[in-house]
Amino acid sequence: MPIDPYILLLLGTVGLAALFPARGPAADVASGASTAAVALLFFLYGARLSTREALDGLRHWRLHVTVLACTFLVFPLLGLAARGLVPVILTHPLYQGLLFLTLVPSTVQSSIAFTSMARGNVPAAICAGSFSSLVGIVATPLLAALLLGGSGGGFSADSLLKIVLQLLVPFLAGQLLRRWIGGFVTRHKRLLGLVDRGSILLVVYTAFSVGVVQGIWHQVSPARLGGLVVVEAVILAVMLLLTWYGGKALRFGRADRIAIQFAGSKKSLAAGLPMASVLFGAQAALAVLPLMLFHQMQLIVCAVIAKRRARDAAAEVSAPQPAAATRTAVGTGTRSG
Repeated sequence: MPIDPYILLLLGTVGLAALFPARGPAADVASGASTAAVALLFFLYGARLSTREALDGLRHWRLHVTVLACTFLVFPLLGLAARGLVPVILTHPLYQGLLFLTLVPSTVQSSIAFTSMARGNVPAAICAGSFSSLVGIVATPLLAALLLGGSGGGFSADSLLKIVLQLLVPFLAGQLLRRWIGGFVTRHKRLLGLVDRGSILLVVYTAFSVGVVQGIWHQVSPARLGGLVVVEAVILAVMLLLTWYGGKALRFGRADRIAIQFAGSKKSLAAGLPMASVLFGAQAALAVLPLMLFHQMQLIVCAVIAKRRARDAAAEVSAPQPAAATRTAVGTGTRSG
C-alpha cells in the first residue's frame, strides 16, 4: 500500500500550522506569499501545457468527453446526493468540503503513471488530464458558484474575481509566454516541480493557520472524520466501477478503458488546494480536508488496481492461442473511439 511522501509533507505542514500558526503581521505576510504562490503555480501550468498537443488530442474526442463528463457531471451529482448525510454523518462544513472535492479537475501525473503501469493508453491519459485541468480552471469556480453559492465559506462575486485574477490571468500569461519560456520550463521540469509543491505547502500552512487561530478544529470529531472517510470510499468505489464498466458499455477498447478509469475517477490535490484557498478564504482548512483524504485514498486503491490490470495484460499476452484463432486474427485489428 503506497503512502505518497508528499502527503507526509502535507501532514507535517498541517502539524506545523497547529503548533506554530501564523498570527498578526506574520499571518498577513503568509497570506500575501500564498497569493503570489498560487499565481506562480498557475502561470507555470499555462507555460507547461502544449497547445498543439491539446489540439492533437481532440482526435480522440469521445474518450475526453467521457472523462470530462465523469469529472464535472457525475462526480458533482454524487456530491449533491451526499447532502442527505447532513447532519447525521457529516457536518455542514465537512459536506461543503466534500462537495468542493467533487468539483475539482482530474489529476495529470498520477493518471499517467497508473495508466502506464496498467498498460493502458498513455497518450490518451496525458491529453485527458490536460483537458481536465484546463477546463477545471473555468468549470470549478463556476460550479462552486452554482452549487455552493453564498454558503460556500464566503463564496461571492468577489471570490469569482479573485479566481480570474489569481488563476485564469496567470494561466493565460503562461500560455502566451510559452513560446519564449517553454524550453526553459521543459529543461528545468524537476526544479519547477519543487516550486509547485512548495507553493502548495505554503497554501496549506496559511489555510490551516487561519483555521487554528479561529478554532475551527473543535468542530471536527473522530467520529465525523470516520464518517467522511466511509463516504469518500463509497464515492471512489462508485466512480471506479462506473468508469470501467461504463467504458465497456461505450465500446472502448481495454487500453482506452484503463485511461478512462484512472483519469475519470481521480481528483487533483495540486489544482484543488489553491482554488480552495481563493474560494473559501478563512474556511479553507476544513474545505481541503476531504480533498487531502481522498487524494491518499485514490492513490492506494488505484495502485492496487493498476498492478492487477498489468498482471491481467501480461497473462493475456503469455496465454497460448488456438491456431485457428491466430490465423483468423492475422491482418485484423480493432480501433476504439
